[in-house]
Amino acid sequence: MPAKVLDGKKIAADYRANLAQEVEQLKAKGVTPNLTVILVGNDGASQSYVNNKKKSAEKIGMSSSIIHLDESTTEAALLEEIDKLNNDDNVHGILVQVPLPKQIDETKVLEKIAPEKDVDGFNPINIGRLYAGVETYIPCTPLGIMEILKHADIDLEGKDVAVIGRSHIVGQPVAKLLTDANATVTLLHSRSKDMDAVLKRSDVIVSAVGKPGLVTKDVVKQGAVIVDVGNTVVDGKLTGDVVYDEVSEVAGAITPVPGGVGPLTITMVLNNTLLAAKRAQQ
Repeated sequence: MPAKVLDGKKIAADYRANLAQEVEQLKAKGVTPNLTVILVGNDGASQSYVNNKKKSAEKIGMSSSIIHLDESTTEAALLEEIDKLNNDDNVHGILVQVPLPKQIDETKVLEKIAPEKDVDGFNPINIGRLYAGVETYIPCTPLGIMEILKHADIDLEGKDVAVIGRSHIVGQPVAKLLTDANATVTLLHSRSKDMDAVLKRSDVIVSAVGKPGLVTKDVVKQGAVIVDVGNTVVDGKLTGDVVYDEVSEVAGAITPVPGGVGPLTITMVLNNTLLAAKRAQQ
């Protein structure tokens, strides 16, 4: 029996419908949640992502603005721009689109965004709060992955879960969230030994490496749940880490690429922006 397709577009649409209702309730109290995105330079993919975030925010009734800075913008000028937004009560969520030009230190930028407006969840203070189990803004892709698993009624308690990739953006935070859900998590990376053996016994596999063809049918346990976070452009087509056609023959459930985790990532940016607007009122 082919795997159940975990349709991220459908899950995201349902989630956004609920967000839209909450946005309306907040607007009735005179508050319009605002997401402001800073884009430095003219990278085509980044421009597309930023425009998509703006449209998605506006579609559920939020306000959203894009601040587009020149490729040659200095680090000091960018930090000054962030400072202005930190001090603007009408701005609830701040995102700085990466990658940034080489003259700008990404760490300094993430540190500069006020933790209460850091809807990406990448400020070191928010990362620390996540690991300390304190209420915070959770990075959007890991939060989206957890929503997909919840929506699919996948009980994680006591399950063996393999997370491939240890980035601060996806791998490490999702491993923390899965652990909090009482799963037994193995975090795999390029230096891991016996990766295949770990994958073969895993009930859930989350792959977030950006390496097409990484997860094949022969390393997937019958009925396992596969979450593919990879998104690499191959011959003009977005491709995940998982060999979808063959893995879906053995998996119990699987996310497609595109249309799996991606729509949930943007949805969680909106979720965190709404949360920031609510917290600002308190």
